[in-house]
Amino acid sequence: MSTSARKTRSPGKPKSPRKPKLPGRARTRPARAAGRTARVPRSAALVALEKLALKALEDMKAVNIRLLDVRGLTDVADTMIVASGTSDRHVRAIAENVIVEAKAAGRRPLGTEGRQDGEWVLVDLQDLLVHVMLPRVREFYALEQLWEVPRAQRHGGASGARARA
Repeated sequence: MSTSARKTRSPGKPKSPRKPKLPGRARTRPARAAGRTARVPRSAALVALEKLALKALEDMKAVNIRLLDVRGLTDVADTMIVASGTSDRHVRAIAENVIVEAKAAGRRPLGTEGRQDGEWVLVDLQDLLVHVMLPRVREFYALEQLWEVPRAQRHGGASGARARA
């Protein structure tokens, strides 16, 4: 067969460009330059799950608890909660309490990571990710800075940042 015959396509199959898919749930959307679009209120189920996780964290005396709304920034979850524990044993106990409370409410976690080491434990509750970390690990990875909207975007773009400077 000649090379020109190999390059021709059959008339019934048009070639369409396809982007490679990322594995699993790791697909993310880039943050918009001018800020986020109008928000849809969080569902009652998500708010109830957030309250359940926050109560479980507070019951175990988690430190510096932050709730981050990441809708529109990632497809992985709608909300992330970042909290700290004072030791690796405390981090594991906090995460375990979140898991126990979620199961008691009928929300079985999709998975957990880091329970062995106890420096950073991730509890995946599908729409909610709970990160429990040692303070030094939390400072190193700075998840809050990664997922929060920059102050200039919250207050109307670069002109608002210049006015405060």
